[in-house]
Amino acid sequence: MDFTPTEEQAAARELAAQIFGDLSTPERLAANGTGTDAELWKALGSSGLIGAVRDIGLLGLVLLLEEQGRTTAQVPFAAGCVYGLLAVDTHGTDEQRRRLLPGFEDGSAVATGAFPAAAGVRAEGSALTGTVPWVPWLRDATHVLVADAAHRLWMVRAADARIEDVELTAPWSAGRLVLDGTPAERIGGDHAYERVLADARTAFAGVQAGVCSGSLARAVEYTSVREQFGKPLAAKQAVLLRAADAYMDTEAIRVTSYEAAWRRDELLGYREAALTAAWWAAEAGTRVVHAGQHLHGGMGADLDHPVHRHFLWGRQIAAYLGCGSEVLSELGELIAVSAEGGAR
Repeated sequence: MDFTPTEEQAAARELAAQIFGDLSTPERLAANGTGTDAELWKALGSSGLIGAVRDIGLLGLVLLLEEQGRTTAQVPFAAGCVYGLLAVDTHGTDEQRRRLLPGFEDGSAVATGAFPAAAGVRAEGSALTGTVPWVPWLRDATHVLVADAAHRLWMVRAADARIEDVELTAPWSAGRLVLDGTPAERIGGDHAYERVLADARTAFAGVQAGVCSGSLARAVEYTSVREQFGKPLAAKQAVLLRAADAYMDTEAIRVTSYEAAWRRDELLGYREAALTAAWWAAEAGTRVVHAGQHLHGGMGADLDHPVHRHFLWGRQIAAYLGCGSEVLSELGELIAVSAEGGAR
């Protein structure tokens, strides 16, 4: 395995870091509330970063999402790329690609996903009925990739569905999706759902790696300048050990998300790798954002402090697409099935 970025991936990551760093400031985040930062989203589209994902692959996307996570930038970048751009590019028909991809590439269309598959959503012909309790970024989406109870994928126009506001732990502009004979078009065939879900788990693990990096960086900066009894907090062994554990957890999230993305780009089996990355993102991610907040002492309890956003994002990602125990159970079942197949 070689996770060294290509020139194109490195250039895209550098541009993403610049855009997120310039436009995703604590002041702008506070002003935007739970809504998408329209100016930032426009900048990502006009810079070509969204469309570039088709060329730089899932590993390139993970690198970009790390930069988003560092600043908790308030845009549906992961959802739009995974459930819109990559899903249609990989599983759509030629006609669907021609019709849908231009909007997803320039950001004029925004996709999100009703994932994992909702047992209550059923298809009758090309119409969907059912309710998905919460869908991230739904209030800002133009399209929703819906997974029905049979694990088939359908693209729905948000304007054709009923959307009710829902507040999540993280300010992800979420909503409840209500479908009542809503027209939909099929995307992909057999195994498309499993692949898109693996893509999503890998992508959001990449976001989590960035969230944890940002939380830890803030904690290191704070403990280096905050003094107690005439010495920086960072000089205390307990603080050093807590930060070191958080660093190792963050690296584990990063390397497992890289591996899953690399395997996907190399056309290798990657569902097990994606589940592994998702488990680290859930379990280790929770530990890191708790550590980041704890190392800020009393300041960490301030709901307006920037580190609190990392805490909220980290907790939300840990629960999205399956919590740690659910993902671990699914991984065990997948390994068992693979072993049985090998035995035969």
